[in-house]
Amino acid sequence: MATRLFVLERYDGVAQECADEPVGALTTDATRLRAAVRIVADEVVLALVEGPDAETVAAVASAVGWRVDRLGPAEWISTPDEPAPLTGGDRP
Repeated sequence: MATRLFVLERYDGVAQECADEPVGALTTDATRLRAAVRIVADEVVLALVEGPDAETVAAVASAVGWRVDRLGPAEWISTPDEPAPLTGGDRP
């Protein structure tokens, strides 16, 4: 199965909601949670999820109770497992 990377955004400013509670459940037989981060100042949670297509990722998120305010394709620049490549400004 070919997988693609998607970013799910959930705005966390809604009363009585905690966006990170079911985020681990985004890993299923069809999808894989790769990373999640809360941007505190913006009250947003971003989840990077691999899956076959946007519809499958959205269906899994809905099934586990993770509200998606925005979903779109994403591309890796650097994975959590490897350091980011050096750019001209990063070299000593």
